[in-house]
Amino acid sequence: MIWLTWRQFRGSAVMMAAVLAILTAALALTGPGLASRYSSGIADCTPDNTCDQFFDRFFDEYQTPFMAVILVVLLLPALVGLFWGAPLITRELEAGTHLLVWNQSVTRGRWLTVKLGLTGLTAVAAACLCGLAVTWWSDPLDKSAAPDWALMTPLVFSARGIAPIGYAAFAFVLGVTVGMLVRRTLPAMALTLAVFAAIQLAMPLLVRPHLIPPVTSTFELGRVNVDNFGISRDANGGGPAHLALDSAVPGHAGAWVLSSNLVDPSGRTIAGSGEEADLQVSTTSGPCAPSAAAGGGDACMAEINRLGYRQQATYQPLERFWPFQWIEIGIYTLLTLGLTWLSFWWIRRRLA
Repeated sequence: MIWLTWRQFRGSAVMMAAVLAILTAALALTGPGLASRYSSGIADCTPDNTCDQFFDRFFDEYQTPFMAVILVVLLLPALVGLFWGAPLITRELEAGTHLLVWNQSVTRGRWLTVKLGLTGLTAVAAACLCGLAVTWWSDPLDKSAAPDWALMTPLVFSARGIAPIGYAAFAFVLGVTVGMLVRRTLPAMALTLAVFAAIQLAMPLLVRPHLIPPVTSTFELGRVNVDNFGISRDANGGGPAHLALDSAVPGHAGAWVLSSNLVDPSGRTIAGSGEEADLQVSTTSGPCAPSAAAGGGDACMAEINRLGYRQQATYQPLERFWPFQWIEIGIYTLLTLGLTWLSFWWIRRRLA
């Protein structure tokens, strides 16, 4: 039974092995150079405190391969479910070849166990190798990424660590289960892709933010969390001051910011992240007056902070990356086990 399953599966397995070999070879060849450039850049920028500029240049230079490897890790589980899981049983049902095996003293349970075990373990091994290789290669870029590409943001988080292993196992068993229920290969593939994509979207949008209660706190305004600040001066030198927040929070680089609002001195929200709001601050006298422009914007920003304007942010700190990874792979493992049980129950009770 194992040999028969391998004969049916070996073409797909060889193709996957070739793709992973090319990917890991490319990462292994370029990874040390990437890490070396990051280390030397940090050593050069630290003395003169210009690491922010270095991070911007470094990440921009490697942004395209950074996004490409993320896409590979995200697509692999979906492809496993689509091309390995959905046709695994459905193709046999359509051709009637399962009856030939079942009439050779091979029980339905043993037949399904071998097929799920051999193909499923290969899918998990492929996702493990791909995910860990990309995580190792991307480490310097994760440390220098902009807030929108931080390690905890949904897109990057799903392509790092051990979570992709759970995604691959779940997608594979989902495809098998849907195939057994639908009994038609193409509809099973389409339904598998739709269900997997829906769950992958629901997890970061609806579930993950609440797996651990997020932190809510207020922060002073500064270079880290202010995206845009300006004064629209009129002919007399005065005019409204307006400010827009960035999604980052000071002192928590790499955090996943769930919400970021600008609040006035009374604590009332006056703008969300990326939205501009007018501030009630004197622009004709004091630190924000034209005569104080020589002192730079820092004094004006200090005056705005003194008046009580703050960023109120709800976020998941970077330190929770691995707890979230373990929780998420645990959820997908339970889903995988549940679908596996359903597959065995269905093949014994309903599948003729």
